[in-house]
Amino acid sequence: MDSTSPEPSLYTVKAVFILDNDGNRLLSKYYDPELYPSMKEQKTFERNVFNKTHKADNEIAFLEGMTIVYKSSIDLFFYVVGSAQENELMLMSVLNCLFDSTSHILRKNVERRCLLENMEGVFLVVDEIIDGGVILESDPQQVLQKVNYRADENPLTEQSVAQVLQSAKEQIKWSILK
Repeated sequence: MDSTSPEPSLYTVKAVFILDNDGNRLLSKYYDPELYPSMKEQKTFERNVFNKTHKADNEIAFLEGMTIVYKSSIDLFFYVVGSAQENELMLMSVLNCLFDSTSHILRKNVERRCLLENMEGVFLVVDEIIDGGVILESDPQQVLQKVNYRADENPLTEQSVAQVLQSAKEQIKWSILK
């Protein structure tokens, strides 16, 4: 290797964030504390990225010395950020894994409302794909298996009154038998 190229590193991802169609942050994780240390700097960076990419038809952008790969769906924009020397294909594999896993969790309904309703699952997905900037997994099926998130399980708010009563009866029955 020549002396001008940086040492290879496992820390490939600098940040991941999801913005809505107005450029507002819905989810973000920054893995390099020196990159944008304050919330204000992060939001300024996100705003600049959004302004450059929201009307573009590309999948990759270069801004502020960073390589940014992105994808949009309905009213969401998914971004994965790496250094300028980072391999775009590696970043794209992370982005595709994030998007496909999120799509599965949201039952193929990748939009703001559904994302906000299932935010805990999306955070689990991000944490299974990337840890501290290191790519752990890029296969959506493996991520979903590790997360073990069941999109078809109904939260309590979607259960019928009869289901809630039946569940309560079973709990009472078991507590009496003990």
